[in-house]
Amino acid sequence: MPYVTTLDGTEIYYKDWGAGRPVVLSHGWPLNSDSWESQQLFLAQNGYRAIAHDRRGHGRSSQTWSGNEMDTYADDLAELIRHLDLEELTLVGFSTGGGEVTRYIGRHGTDRVAQLVLVSAVPPFMLKTDDNPGGVPIEVFDGIRSASTADRSQTYRDLADGPFFGNNRPGQNPSQGMRDAFWRQGLQAGAHNAYESIAAFSATDFRADLDNVDVPALVIHGDDDQVVPFEVGGKASAAQIAGAELKVYPGAPHGITDTHKDELNDDLLAFLNTYTAR
Repeated sequence: MPYVTTLDGTEIYYKDWGAGRPVVLSHGWPLNSDSWESQQLFLAQNGYRAIAHDRRGHGRSSQTWSGNEMDTYADDLAELIRHLDLEELTLVGFSTGGGEVTRYIGRHGTDRVAQLVLVSAVPPFMLKTDDNPGGVPIEVFDGIRSASTADRSQTYRDLADGPFFGNNRPGQNPSQGMRDAFWRQGLQAGAHNAYESIAAFSATDFRADLDNVDVPALVIHGDDDQVVPFEVGGKASAAQIAGAELKVYPGAPHGITDTHKDELNDDLLAFLNTYTAR
């Protein structure tokens, strides 16, 4: 299996499918690159080189004790991009992965980046604070931490069976297989890594990173997202990125990479095809 080894010795697993202009897909918490299978396969079949990696501590990558925060996640992504010598690439981030790709731009710029896509993503800033009064109260994230410590497996079951795919809403009916895949991927993550990553996705402020986005950007978000509320995530990010295009999926939950995969695939491909070489 392909890996890139970072400067601190961490092994980052990745999948590299297809040929063409590169697209790098960054996954959500506590998942791994398998969560992008629908998009990765579709894009590779439609003329793009689609690359997806497992974040440190997740999936098949090293379960490090340290570095479970956004700066290191972004630097690991930079190592992967340098290793594959990717140019004119499109960064696509889902949920926590949206934070990772945004922080990448904040720390490493857009010399190699042609486009940015945020899907159900955590930027600009999830946590409720004095200067972010519309954010999510810390008690919500403390509850996830407590539940993970008490029974991590059941916590992932509860997320998959409830808010992640909107299974607690009338008219939503995510398959058992879809929910099982979330649970399987979640338990592949290291317990310590997944626990620390809760702070990474909830308490990292990406507002300054978004100010550095100087490439075409597409923001996609469901307006019934119970994990990253639309007002906190997609709507706020699209308002902060100059010239960003916002697509709202009516009634859609957080996990639209699965529940709305055909619509998402079409929107990704259409946006990718708008690119013209610099």
